[in-house]
Amino acid sequence: MDEAVNIARHVLAGVALLAVQLAAQAQALQDPTRPPANLAAYAGAQAVSSGPQLQSVLISREPGGRHIAVIDGETVRLGEQFQGARLVRVTQTEVELLRGRQRQVLKLNSSVAGNGRRSGLEEEQK
Repeated sequence: MDEAVNIARHVLAGVALLAVQLAAQAQALQDPTRPPANLAAYAGAQAVSSGPQLQSVLISREPGGRHIAVIDGETVRLGEQFQGARLVRVTQTEVELLRGRQRQVLKLNSSVAGNGRRSGLEEEQK
């Protein structure tokens, strides 16, 4: 009978070791849907901005048609206000905002515009 108890203890100890080993392996698994760490760092760097971002431009083909810009998710028509500045010019690749005597040119991101230009912010005083 003592021999049966010894065998049972060894089997129980083996099962316990196997369970610990399986638990250690399970902790090493990573979420397969999680983006790579270097991609997340790149996306965070892209999100940082020094001012409003021009996201899209819509220009009607008809003379006197609509000229619309999407700035920071807000649709702004030519002549309308955006955060205290008036939209005074719309082209296919950039828009111009006027706040008092300060002009601000917002350019489309080069990947959106497809023209090789970099996105940026230019200001000039008049």
